[in-house]
Amino acid sequence: MSRRAIVMMTLLAFCFLSGGGLQAAEKYPVKPIVYIVPVEAGAGGDIIARGLTKKAQALLGQPVVIINKPGGGSSIGYREIYSAKPDGYTIGVGMATIVTNKLQGILPYDYNDFTILGVYANYNPIIVASTKTQRQFKTIEEVFAYAKVHPGELSMATGGIGQASWIATMAFLEGTGLKFNVIPQPGAEAYIMTQVAGGHTDLAMVGGLHAAKPQIEAGNVRFLAYYGAKRPPGYLNVPTLKDVGFDMSWDSAHVALGPPNMPKDIVDKLVKTIEVLANDPEFQTFLAERSGIRLYLSPEQAMPFFDKQRKLLRSIMEKTGILKEK
Repeated sequence: MSRRAIVMMTLLAFCFLSGGGLQAAEKYPVKPIVYIVPVEAGAGGDIIARGLTKKAQALLGQPVVIINKPGGGSSIGYREIYSAKPDGYTIGVGMATIVTNKLQGILPYDYNDFTILGVYANYNPIIVASTKTQRQFKTIEEVFAYAKVHPGELSMATGGIGQASWIATMAFLEGTGLKFNVIPQPGAEAYIMTQVAGGHTDLAMVGGLHAAKPQIEAGNVRFLAYYGAKRPPGYLNVPTLKDVGFDMSWDSAHVALGPPNMPKDIVDKLVKTIEVLANDPEFQTFLAERSGIRLYLSPEQAMPFFDKQRKLLRSIMEKTGILKEK
């Protein structure tokens, strides 16, 4: 074989291998994807994330592995997502805290600084009463009546400051004019339910019915009121706050997000995947069984949604004296 032929074959082999490498790079993903959940296992954001990612492998061809990173008002998880390599292999979920962390001065960034991949679910908080305390409340009206006569005496567990249930509590107190002994927990729903179901607090504001349902069914807590626009299916005897004279509601959206500066082709694939998963009938059934609310928002639709929430949350934090953002 001539020297020229050898050189030509070498060049062809190089081109073939290079082309194959480029082709492989385009076949994202080629390894498992980490999905960071910034709350503890068993919390609402964790439960719903597991329901969402259950069918992701069929669409992406790779497992989506949930890693819980609770603590710091969810800031630990957000920091890890934000600082991850923008190659699509580390993404995660954001909730109300993706807005409040910056307002509280915990993080220098918020939802505007991440790559938004789509909102896939929504929840409304609920108010429950312990069946283990000396004071037994069977209706929300009984709670109102007692709190008016004994301001600040009733204890209410919430998630950490800035969590959805804490925000809902602050709006609830402002809207009703009542005073409670609010006790923020070091995490989200799993911590809240431990306190109220064990009789350590009289009441709790829980981020969603799905997190409280096992304790409701076990008789450890009573479901007193719903923070949504309509009564939840399966609990039509439970009033909304509007039903009892207070026109208020709070939405707790779950949004998939990634670090900044992700390549467009990878973003497009993940956005489409989130859209398909969020609208999947099996996932919708999963949500409905946990009293979740169907809500899909594209990245373009998600931004004005969070902008509106940010305006309300900034007002709440300013009134409660914890606003740090200038």
